[in-house]
Amino acid sequence: QVQLVESGGDLVQPGGSLRLSCATSGSIFSRYTMNWYRQAPGKQREWVASITNGNATNYANSVKGRFTISRDNAKNTAYLQMNSLKPEDTAVYYCNTYIPFKMYWGQGTQVTVSS
Repeated sequence: QVQLVESGGDLVQPGGSLRLSCATSGSIFSRYTMNWYRQAPGKQREWVASITNGNATNYANSVKGRFTISRDNAKNTAYLQMNSLKPEDTAVYYCNTYIPFKMYWGQGTQVTVSS
């Protein structure tokens, strides 16, 4: 059974930075694409960033140039470095992966950007 556990969410001022972590169980982490999503109050969950097993990355336009996704296969952990945070980045952030034939989600971590 694969488990994903996010951490690192916090209250931060506009312009600040945070690094989120997604720790996974199991030894197959390195084989699969990892994704970050977020859900703001009253809005649908939206995709934020992805990193493949070959370390190719892709980002939503709203975070491109400010967020960086990475992974450490030795630690079975994915990261989301968030810089130049804006109030509109406030949301619960979730990590996600698809391992045939099931989608796995973490429980989420709250990021609040406010002065």
